[in-house]
Amino acid sequence: MSPHDRSFHPGSPLADLHRVQYDERMSDVPPVIDVQNLHASYGSGKQKKDALKGITFTVQAGECVGFIGGNGAGKSTTMKHLLGFRFPDQGTVSLFGEPAGSVESRKRLGYLPEVSLYYPFMKARELLEFYGGLSGLEKPVLKERIPVLLEKVGLSDQGEILLKHFSKGMQQRLGIAQSMIAEPDLLIYDELASGLDPLGRHDLRNLLLDLKEQGKTVFFSSHELGEVERLCDRVILIHQGLLVRDASLQSLLEECGDRSLETFFIETISETTPP
Repeated sequence: MSPHDRSFHPGSPLADLHRVQYDERMSDVPPVIDVQNLHASYGSGKQKKDALKGITFTVQAGECVGFIGGNGAGKSTTMKHLLGFRFPDQGTVSLFGEPAGSVESRKRLGYLPEVSLYYPFMKARELLEFYGGLSGLEKPVLKERIPVLLEKVGLSDQGEILLKHFSKGMQQRLGIAQSMIAEPDLLIYDELASGLDPLGRHDLRNLLLDLKEQGKTVFFSSHELGEVERLCDRVILIHQGLLVRDASLQSLLEECGDRSLETFFIETISETTPP
């Protein structure tokens, strides 16, 4: 039956049947990110500090989620758990239904940390070949894929330049290309726009919008709330290790009213900070 058939219009019995069938199929698919009652701490004894205090959230396939909070809120600690760099004190973390850090989960994700340190005497092309090789990509695939990626991140004429000559913004662009080299289903970025000038942020915005159209799942932290507002479907706000808000961008903007997202963020943090 064609979707253009009159009986298929939204709200019709046929459309409702298709929606129910789709929901039933999706109910068997685990979330891309599933964090349940995550506790984490640093130090021990009197020096012990609780970094995460039982946060819970999920991210579904195809979502673009902004993870925001002040310095020391627990954003980077959460990402370390998503990648399997740390183990929870309590709670569980899984990606695609697999334990975080497992080989199966890592095969499907790309990651860019807040600070990327690359070997200065490598060329940009060589770096992407190295990371692509680690992901199991064959040389013919890399030969075809690398020039396309370099063009996407605005480095099309920089492939043979040593990385010691790259500015911070250029290294960030290259890091984004590195995260995409294996065409992962999930992309995790810590302080995504770090080091990028206005032109770089514009190019990055277009790149992420393209990834969203491809159905990729994007989870990123950022202090640039304007970028969060332009890109995200959903926003998760964390403060002092607690999840303060988890809501669609649309509902947050409606709640903001005439206030900017930045003003809303500051007011919400102030209300949840003990005197």
